[in-house]
Amino acid sequence: MAEHYGTAIIPRTPKDKAFVEGSVGVVSTLILAALRNRQFLSLDELNRAIWEKLADFNHKPFQKKDGSRASDFEEEKLFLLPLPPNPFELAEWKTATVQYNYHISVDRMNYSVPYEYIKQKVDVRLTGSAVEIYFCGTRVASHLRLYGRPNQYSTLKEHMPPEHTAYLQWNSERFLRWASSIGENTAAVVRVFLTAHKVEQQGYKSCMALLKLSDHYSVVRLEDACRKALTFSPSPSLKSVQAILKSEQDLLQTEDVDPESVPQKAHRFTRGAECYRRGKK
Repeated sequence: MAEHYGTAIIPRTPKDKAFVEGSVGVVSTLILAALRNRQFLSLDELNRAIWEKLADFNHKPFQKKDGSRASDFEEEKLFLLPLPPNPFELAEWKTATVQYNYHISVDRMNYSVPYEYIKQKVDVRLTGSAVEIYFCGTRVASHLRLYGRPNQYSTLKEHMPPEHTAYLQWNSERFLRWASSIGENTAAVVRVFLTAHKVEQQGYKSCMALLKLSDHYSVVRLEDACRKALTFSPSPSLKSVQAILKSEQDLLQTEDVDPESVPQKAHRFTRGAECYRRGKK
């Protein structure tokens, strides 16, 4: 508090206590005692009466020196500092560990920290309106304090790792536009991913993984794999598309290969018809 108001706290001697208590006694006698028999009908009326008596007390001449409390204050007022723009807030300090999702949990709320500090212990300063996070004495993050429903998240984009930031640049419209540029079957699979969860954003990871498949395989093969997956199920999964591409099942359709012309591998335990002819052991 002293740092906030630009002042210093200096311990006083026991003799100063009597001086302060003496001033309290004088104020009680000249103000409170003078008003003890008056009746007030509102708090404002009482405060006005106290201010009047306080003005009289401050302008009352000193007994042992010239001047009054009011005249002394006029001289000292020139050395007073202006008040800070924001009032002082009581703060509570806590210690937290940055989790793998680059957030800390304080009072059942979650606040983001730059991902470089994952697994590090940080100091957290809590006030009524803000949460400040310090590492080795340096503030690394600041958030407005969350209230209400537990387990809320306050996440800043600049705290995210690059791969997480990429998700913010995508939405359902962009995913569908990209999928439609490849083909109607790829767009159909993306629609399945986007509608498979209660929250649309939960399907972004699968859509992004499907997008990455076009880097490893051609867009033609991806479209054919999606077509093949839709023949198996109206709601194919990402794994089914990946399995089709990995096993090259999409190439059978792309190259118009007759499945019957593909040689079938005999099972190693199959004996064949010759073993069952009569007269042969």
